[in-house]
Amino acid sequence: MTALPDPDYQADFYQFVASKRLFAWLMDSVLITLLASVAVVFTAFTGLFIWPLLYLVIGFIYRAVTIAAGSATWGMLIAGIELRDLSGRKLDGQGALLHTAGYSISMAFPVLQVISILMMLMSARGQGLTDAVLGTVMLNRRR
Repeated sequence: MTALPDPDYQADFYQFVASKRLFAWLMDSVLITLLASVAVVFTAFTGLFIWPLLYLVIGFIYRAVTIAAGSATWGMLIAGIELRDLSGRKLDGQGALLHTAGYSISMAFPVLQVISILMMLMSARGQGLTDAVLGTVMLNRRR
């Protein structure tokens, strides 16, 4: 039993969430690239030698901090979506870290990412692999 909106009776909470997630991911990717580029400048360009690691670390920190602060990254906020747990509450710091870790693991293995995308497109609540494991869901933000 969950306190989440029922996708059959409250479909507006889930409407266009998959496409909004894609938009949010694109926005977040641009923001992380900008943050990593600034970090390269502050490292006197030595950060270029470890660019993939720098991007990964900055992306992890960005996602964990923004999700912990408001249950959404800045890209998610722009897209009008947010993460909720099984009880319908916003994610706390631990939930944000776990969700970010799950996202990072799924991005490291393309087959997991493909499975996650298919799950988002085919499940009633639009949950990806990490969401299904953690019991989280992406909802349209309440206005």
